[in-house]
Amino acid sequence: MSRLPFELFLALRYLRPKRTSVSVITLISIMGVMLGVAVLIVVIAVMSGFDREWRNKILGFNAHVEIAKRSHSDTLRDWPTILTLITNLPQVKAAAPSVVGKVLARVILPGGEKLNDIPILRGIDARLEPGVSLIPGSVIAGTNDLQGRGALLGKDLARGLQLRVGDRFSVYSPANMERLEKSAEGKKDVAILPEELEVRGIFDVGFADFNALFIVTSLETAQEFYELGAHVHGINIVLRDAFQAPAVKAQILGILGEEYRVDTWIEKYSELFSTLVLEKNMIFFLLFFIVLVAAFGITSSLITFVVQKTREVGVLKALGATRAQVVWLFLSQGIVVGVIGVSTGLGLGLLALRYRNEFLHFLNEITGRNLLNASIYKLYDLPSELTVSDIVTICLGSLVICTLAGAIPAWIAGRLKPVEALRHE
Repeated sequence: MSRLPFELFLALRYLRPKRTSVSVITLISIMGVMLGVAVLIVVIAVMSGFDREWRNKILGFNAHVEIAKRSHSDTLRDWPTILTLITNLPQVKAAAPSVVGKVLARVILPGGEKLNDIPILRGIDARLEPGVSLIPGSVIAGTNDLQGRGALLGKDLARGLQLRVGDRFSVYSPANMERLEKSAEGKKDVAILPEELEVRGIFDVGFADFNALFIVTSLETAQEFYELGAHVHGINIVLRDAFQAPAVKAQILGILGEEYRVDTWIEKYSELFSTLVLEKNMIFFLLFFIVLVAAFGITSSLITFVVQKTREVGVLKALGATRAQVVWLFLSQGIVVGVIGVSTGLGLGLLALRYRNEFLHFLNEITGRNLLNASIYKLYDLPSELTVSDIVTICLGSLVICTLAGAIPAWIAGRLKPVEALRHE
């Protein structure tokens, strides 16, 4: 004799594959639940991965808090004093000065062809920058030596300008442009020569926009390009907890006063991350309909099964089975189908996540297209992050839906009366 409750024993017995339409519908229902759970796990994990990677790359390259003058045309004259005050705050992990602005970069190839781009020049303090940015530790070719007229280029920018370590290129700074304007106004025939930089290293911070937009030089070189003297454009601050940025902003404004502008990463990138969270939630609810469709299959197969097993239900009730036992018999079938579908779906989803990038590369080769375009998605590989809470929500939610799908057929079977069930026998 089986040690299982007779309701569960009969439910498992009835679910054994047979060459009937009910078995086929049940199998399709299990596959529907499996695919729904697998797709949900993969999509939610990838969306969470994008959120994590974008946040890490953006906060690794940029500051949590930036200090500048309220007027965009003003510079920070007393930045060493401000830097000392800021670094004494307990929430501040590191801080460093910076000079940032756009320049015109030009490369003349041996054949005479000219390549132009308008990147952002970023001047950094080589001693302090490792504490606030990923750049010094992200050099993949050459060194991070910025002495003299040395420069670091993002790998995509270097590829676009066809530059390698040791090559030189021209840079037209805003100061060059102002001299050109003055000479044109004075109708003077004066040659304004561009500045020249040497590629000392090429960096890859893992984010396409930063790799394609930035030239990094020493603070002194950038100050010279922008004719700032000893001044800087701003101070970049990294906190021990990035989410404390609003509180630190209020504290800094209390120390420095209203003549300074303090920007946080939350203010600068709130729309980006809010959109990502909204997309993740919308996709989650939309994909849950796959499980709902599979649940309708469970309901359909169980209703058909109840009709086919009407005589057996009558016999069970005549032998003393209660309504609750009959209900539990058919409800167990929905639970078993749900458990099988959710379990196989979880395994399939985890397997797909394990080999997601290999599968992506395979699709790229078949289609001849780059399905993860870095210029659009900003990343070079498909990220993923699956948390325990996501797994529990998806699996438990799917199991509840499958259980509820069997509730209606079970309720119908529980209402059958022995005399009516056996009337036609």
